Amino acid sequence: MDGRAQNIPAVLRLLLGFVVLSTVAGLLLAGIAVPAIGAGGQAAKSGVDFFNDLPAEFTISPLAQQSKIVDAKNHVIANPYDENRIIVPLTKISTNMQNAQIAIEDARFREHGGLDVRGFTRAMVSNLEGGDVQGASTLTQQYVKITLQEQALRAGDKEAAQAATAKNYARKLQELKYAVNVEQNYTKDQILNSYLNLVYYGDQAYGVEAAALNYFGVHADKLTLAQSALLAGIVQQPTAYNPVLNPKQAQARRDVVLTRMQQLGFASAADVAAAKKLPVQKMIHKTPAKGVCHRSSQPYFCAYVMAYLQHSPQLAALGKTPEERLKRINQGGLTIRTTLDPEMQKITQQEITKAVPIGNKSNLGGAISVVEPGTGKVVAMGQASDFEKNQTNWNVDKIYGGGPYGYQFGSTAKVFGLVTALSQGMPLDGKIKVPFATAKKEYLFKGPKVVGAPCGANKPWGVTNDYAIGGRMMSLAEGISKSINTWAAQLTIDVGPCNVLDTMAKMGVHRADGQKINGGLSDATLGSGTTTPLDLASAYATLAANGKYCEPSPIVSITTPDKKVIKIPKTSCKQVITADVANAATYLLKGTLRNGGTAEGNWNVEARPAAGKTGTTEKHNQGWFVGYTPQLAAAVWIGNVVVADKNNNLFSLNGKCFGKYGCFSEVFGGTVSAPVWAATMKRLTAGMDPKDFPAPSEAAKRGNLQDLPNVFGRSPGSAAAILKDAGFESTVGSTIASNAPQGTVAGTSPSGSALPGSTVTLLISSGPAQQQQPDPQPTKPGRGRGGGGGGVVLPPPPNG
Repeated sequence: MDGRAQNIPAVLRLLLGFVVLSTVAGLLLAGIAVPAIGAGGQAAKSGVDFFNDLPAEFTISPLAQQSKIVDAKNHVIANPYDENRIIVPLTKISTNMQNAQIAIEDARFREHGGLDVRGFTRAMVSNLEGGDVQGASTLTQQYVKITLQEQALRAGDKEAAQAATAKNYARKLQELKYAVNVEQNYTKDQILNSYLNLVYYGDQAYGVEAAALNYFGVHADKLTLAQSALLAGIVQQPTAYNPVLNPKQAQARRDVVLTRMQQLGFASAADVAAAKKLPVQKMIHKTPAKGVCHRSSQPYFCAYVMAYLQHSPQLAALGKTPEERLKRINQGGLTIRTTLDPEMQKITQQEITKAVPIGNKSNLGGAISVVEPGTGKVVAMGQASDFEKNQTNWNVDKIYGGGPYGYQFGSTAKVFGLVTALSQGMPLDGKIKVPFATAKKEYLFKGPKVVGAPCGANKPWGVTNDYAIGGRMMSLAEGISKSINTWAAQLTIDVGPCNVLDTMAKMGVHRADGQKINGGLSDATLGSGTTTPLDLASAYATLAANGKYCEPSPIVSITTPDKKVIKIPKTSCKQVITADVANAATYLLKGTLRNGGTAEGNWNVEARPAAGKTGTTEKHNQGWFVGYTPQLAAAVWIGNVVVADKNNNLFSLNGKCFGKYGCFSEVFGGTVSAPVWAATMKRLTAGMDPKDFPAPSEAAKRGNLQDLPNVFGRSPGSAAAILKDAGFESTVGSTIASNAPQGTVAGTSPSGSALPGSTVTLLISSGPAQQQQPDPQPTKPGRGRGGGGGGVVLPPPPNG
């Protein structure tokens, strides 16, 4: 008796609540405010005033805040998110699924205006009997509750998130008021679509499309009756009814949904009976959730953009830390416009995969980066691999999703020695004395400018050529177009390997880990250091842009949902070499594509001016071509993905097959990479007007050379003193056969003239010449030869 007496106040409070809520419900349905009279005294009046003061408009959905990454033509590349969710229209959700969710959550959804009076009354009676606030939430009310909770969680407001699901009358009243507002402003289909895209279906699957793929490996528009009932049943208790964790409970819940669908006429008795016979465990075909870029049409570029947004110093406006930036990207409703040209991207991807088929079993990889000179815009980025199996982007630095090192870049490095020589004043037609070497007989570079010198070598450095050549004066034009290794080595020694490495750095070439290439002669001359296609494309674009280097960027603009532009700095561009030097280097690099060059036969330089350089690394491990027109620069890398075996023995491209290009016993940069570059660039530039580069200036043609005094036949000491008086340093180099007395100076390198203040190498006579080895006339380098590392002893490369 005492116990019953103690419950009387609680019962009275609930009765009063029932009166207030019933009044509110009736008037809500009429779409008017609740009056303050006739509701049951002062307490009821206070409750009604409280209801009238509640906010009424419900306008923001967290799903509307999804960001989007778009290409240059405004096509969506990806929708960043921090939940496994895929937004789909109602037309992409099966009728079975729509009906199943309505049947189990809100059978009168199509009839009420946000409040189901019958369900509400039933719940109130239950509350009066049990002393707890229960159910009666319509599908619209659930949508409001989950939306409020999602918004609070995304804002980091835990108190608001708890308030959104609190079991009290204040929360229910607010939910009711919002629900009616939603019903007044949106159609039933819009509400149902939003609900099905929003709710949690367990197992980290948000929304019905992600859930369908997660549990069954099908899209939401293909969901069967049994599958739909299973998913619809999960929503009430996502963990308890998770079919992966609790298949028995999930099956029982599924059958409840099926029974309800039959009662409501959504499914026939026969179909329901057949669906109930299916064991839940046999229905499940788990598919791993895909990340943002796995779902993208351009996954590698997408991953590059996502990483760039988080890590680029240029984008501090997005947040101070990568974590802050990622949160804003995922939740901020941003529109991120990128530089990617969709048609160029399509062409680039097609051409690289013609040479390197995706999924090949030959350890072959291929990548192309295409940038716009003078702006740094990354307009295309192709890669011959499957993103599902390999997320490493071979085009970019490690911080942007690339590998830890990049790849050795071979004779593409020779351009930096050329640029350094021109910058120091060597004339366009300048010549140097080039040592003789063959593919099997190396020339040993030694002396104080090599052994122990800054950026030199720790012992005499042996260099071979791809074929027998040298032992004579050679011009810059011949040396670079034929890619002669001993020419490049001598040039680097003459201008200073540290200076060449500095030129590389100024033009944007560095290792994939962001560190400067700080090696010795081999790194400066023959590209035994490592870098990426995007770095090389940007470096060569510097020449196309008259010496202006622009840091590569994939971002054009970032705007907020209310169309406000987030201010980001313009692409960083800097004049790193003079226009005179850039144009002179371009003039010489055209020779690579002309007759006698290592990429001859691939391009008509007269029809559409272009310039570039082949590259082959030690043991023919990697093949490159980097080239440019005034409008575009592109780097093509084709090589061994894993560069060496466990004993650090380099793998070779020799003997491998390259798609439509065929199989080759010997592979140089000019064999496959140059033809792929040409095929790609011909298509990319097809709609552009042919333009030529500026002609070399008179100053570049003349250079800044000073005549050398004649020291032939002098002793090394006497010759050094004469050169010192003339303003030159000197060093003793190798011996050569000569008619000069043995032990005296037989020649110098360079010969005839040299840069003021430079070091002149004295060539010492070994006595009268015997049979001088002339340049033999082998098969000329021409097409298919790439002038690569050619037998130079290189340090073991890292696996990449």
